[in-house]
Amino acid sequence: MADQTYQPTLSQLRAFVAIAEYRHFGTAAARLNVSQPTLSQALAALENGLGLQLIERSTRRVLVTAAGTRLLPKAMATLEAADRFVASAAGDDLGGTLRMGIIPTVAPYVLPSLLPELRKRLPELHPQVIEDQTARLLDGLRTGVLDVALLALPTQAPGLVELPLYDEEFVLVTPPGHELAGRTDIGPAVLDTLPLLLLDEGHCLRDQALDLCRSVDARPGGVGDTRAASLSTVVQCVAGGLGVTLIPSMAVAAETARAELDTAHFAAPAPGRTIGLVYRASTARAEDYEYLAAIVRANRPH
Repeated sequence: MADQTYQPTLSQLRAFVAIAEYRHFGTAAARLNVSQPTLSQALAALENGLGLQLIERSTRRVLVTAAGTRLLPKAMATLEAADRFVASAAGDDLGGTLRMGIIPTVAPYVLPSLLPELRKRLPELHPQVIEDQTARLLDGLRTGVLDVALLALPTQAPGLVELPLYDEEFVLVTPPGHELAGRTDIGPAVLDTLPLLLLDEGHCLRDQALDLCRSVDARPGGVGDTRAASLSTVVQCVAGGLGVTLIPSMAVAAETARAELDTAHFAAPAPGRTIGLVYRASTARAEDYEYLAAIVRANRPH
C-alpha cells in the first residue's frame, strides 16, 4: 500500500524511466552514469514508496508491469518539466540533450544545414541524432528513448503531436536518355509496367510509392526484384540501367550529382509527402519543440 506522504525524488523517477526505456539495468545505469546497485536501490525505493511493482526483473529479461506502463508517461512528463525548469532558470529554454530521430530519406538532406543553424542559434543545445525507420522511431517516442522525430506525416499514432514542416514533391529518376526524361507533365499512371526500384520493407518512402501506384491502379514491373537500404543505392541502380525510381524533391540535387541520370516531373498537383516534427503530447516542452520546428522550416534546403 502506498505511503500517502511519500514524495519520489527525481533520481528515483530517472531510474524507473531509464530501466523502462532500455529494458536492461546495466545499460540504464551506464546512461545515468550511476552504478547498478545505486540504480536498483532507487527503483526499489520508488516501488516501496508507491506500494507498486513497476518493473519485473529476472535473470533473462526486464519487463514493465501494467502499473509501470500506466505511470511511465507521467514520470517522463515530470522529468521533462523539471529539466525545463532548470533550463529556464539558466535563461535557455531549449538546452541540454535533445534526442532527435529522423528517417533516412530526410536525414542526409536536412542535417547539413540544420545542425550548423542549431549550433548558432541554440549553443546550449546538444542534439543526438538517431536515424531509423518510422516504426522504430515512433516506438522510441512512445517509450521516451527519443524526444522528437522528423517523419513523414500523418503517423496516425495516438499520444503524439504532429507539427507539419514542409511539403515536397516526388520526382521520377530515370537512366539517361529514357523516353520520359525531361518531361514535366507526367501523371502517376506512367508508372504502370515501368521497372520501379524501391527501398526495402519498413521504409515509409517505399509505402508512399506503392500507395501512389495503387491510387491509379498502376502495376509497375520488377517491384521487389531489387531492394536497397538507402536512396543512394537505389539511384545508383537506376544509373546502372536496372529501372526507375521515385525520390523526394529535396534529394534530387544530391543524388543525381553522383551519376549520369535524368529526371521527370509530375504535372500539378504533383504527388508528394509532408514532413513534420513529432513529439509526445504529454511533454512539458511543447513550446520549445514548436520553436525547433520553426528553425527546421526556415532552414530546409530547396
